[in-house]
Amino acid sequence: MAKTVSSFVLITALTALLMALSIALARHGYASFGALGARRLDGLASAATFIPLAAIYFFGVALLMILPLRAAAFVLVSGVEPVYWAAVVLFATIVGCLLARVAFGQTGALKVLLDWQFVFVAAVVGCHAILNELRRNVLLRSLALVLAIAASLACLFWIFS
Repeated sequence: MAKTVSSFVLITALTALLMALSIALARHGYASFGALGARRLDGLASAATFIPLAAIYFFGVALLMILPLRAAAFVLVSGVEPVYWAAVVLFATIVGCLLARVAFGQTGALKVLLDWQFVFVAAVVGCHAILNELRRNVLLRSLALVLAIAASLACLFWIFS
């Protein structure tokens, strides 16, 4: 988890600096350049992006629970880990953009974090934190399989509804 937190803080800081530069450019007479940079950063990630990521992540977790060890390791390294890091990076980007907006006086910007779709980020991070423990016990593995399939189906329901 220390790697996750340090990566999150670094990406948040870099994104906040980039957004602050865009806002400063817009305020100091280069409105087209600053607005373009801020618009690109705002459009990079939204809360709705996390639902399909969570669906893919939980489907991968379900595969981890039923596959043999070698195949599960391949799914973990090639599928589950990259989706996890994508969720962390996207959330850090959103937080960095919002912190830069707050630093420039837009105090209402943090209300964006109250969107219910950010629950999927917490679910992905929480599941990834206990992923090793879930594979050790047969009962926990069975329960994790059922919960991962249910979470994946719930995410797919929210995507298509």
